[in-house]
Amino acid sequence: MPHSGDVIGWLLNGEDRANLLQRIAPAYSRVVAHHVTLKADAAEDERAPAAQDAAIIGLANDGEGIQAAVVRLNGTTRRPDGGVYHITWSLAPGRRAVESNAVIAQHGWTPLAPVEIG
Repeated sequence: MPHSGDVIGWLLNGEDRANLLQRIAPAYSRVVAHHVTLKADAAEDERAPAAQDAAIIGLANDGEGIQAAVVRLNGTTRRPDGGVYHITWSLAPGRRAVESNAVIAQHGWTPLAPVEIG
C-alpha cells in the first residue's frame, strides 16, 4: 500500500531566504519562510517537478497572526489542488502554517513588485 502524508514542494535555499527576509519584513514573532508546498498528502514516491520562474508577487496577512508570501511558480499562482502557491512567512504564537491556505482564500492578498526566488 502506498504511503501517504508526505509533503512535497520546493525549499528556499539559505542565501535566498536571508535575502528575502531582508526585503520582506516578518510581521509576527515566529519566522517560517521555509518552503513552497506543491502537495501536502503526497505518496512516498512523488516528487516535485523542477521549479522555474519563481517569484514572490504578493503578501497575505489576516492581522491576527498569519503572514504568507504569494508565489508565482512557472507562470501561475494556482496549485493543482486549487490552492495558491505560497510561503508561510511568519506566525504569531498559537498559529500554524497550515492556516495560510485559509487566510489567502478568505482575505485575499496584496500584490507586490515581483521578488525573484532562486
